[in-house]
Amino acid sequence: MFSIFRRKKSGQGLESTQLRPAEKSGQDPLEQRLERSRASLGELFSLIGRASKVDEELIEEIETTLLTADLGVAATTRIIDRLREGIAQGLIGGPEAVLPAVQAELYDLIEPCEEFLAIDPERKPFVILMVGVNGVGKTTTIGKLARRYLDEGKSVMLAAGDTFRAAAVEQLKAWGERHGVPVVAQGSGADTAAVIYDALHSAKSRGVDILIADTAGRLHTQGHLMQELAKVRRVMQKIDPEAPHETMLVVDAGTGQNALAQARQFNEAVPLTGITVTKLDGTARGGVLFAIAEELRIPIRFIGVGESAADLRPFDAGTFVHALLPVEAP
Repeated sequence: MFSIFRRKKSGQGLESTQLRPAEKSGQDPLEQRLERSRASLGELFSLIGRASKVDEELIEEIETTLLTADLGVAATTRIIDRLREGIAQGLIGGPEAVLPAVQAELYDLIEPCEEFLAIDPERKPFVILMVGVNGVGKTTTIGKLARRYLDEGKSVMLAAGDTFRAAAVEQLKAWGERHGVPVVAQGSGADTAAVIYDALHSAKSRGVDILIADTAGRLHTQGHLMQELAKVRRVMQKIDPEAPHETMLVVDAGTGQNALAQARQFNEAVPLTGITVTKLDGTARGGVLFAIAEELRIPIRFIGVGESAADLRPFDAGTFVHALLPVEAP
């Protein structure tokens, strides 16, 4: 366990508390997988180590470090404002109190977005609509999700709705063959909504537990893509008025603040219920999760920290914050 200062629920001041990281699962420690992002925040250790007192110069250096780590302006401003509040209240007296206070604010910022995706067995099939631009790892994430749910004993069907990219259809078929999962697909250029409609009809008639539907991943700035996603929702609701039950955006952490821009624009077109952040093991920009949490408050369902299916991990706020900024110096 590790101690931090955590904001009281009443919003009045800070209080001492403890958080317990998630139990070990035999996987590589998250600290290792997030090494590059951890290093970008690691500058805080040297800043505080050099400081003889907590003054405005130190606060400004902390602010620069947070911005450099891709937390974004809004999240950084929130943290800095609360640090100044803690100093004014006398809760942060010396440099040794700064790091736990920063860690506490990081946790308070992102903890509301920790919400595991629960599959409702009463909604059958439970439809997960996957959205995101090309190159973020959307199709691979679908394959990993399929593997996860199969391991939980659920039946799964995939819909190859990214009909504008032939490689996406073939990739999804390969995942289906690998895991013995049926894939509903049509020819290149077919209507995405029609493919997903057929898949939902088939999944419903066969009693499938979960349908995961891929969609086209052209640039999020293209209005016709957003219109197409809205059409997909309308067509599905002819079969199930509540579908999709989850609209999950996939973003690549390595794109930094562009991931936030994608989340913002997709959420305007098709209200998102969850986000998966991929490729966190290969970037120093893991701080973008805090930017997304601060602006959109959309649940972060999974984080991708490697190539295997097991490396698509449910998001745990305490474990994530501790991996990025442990109290003890690395």
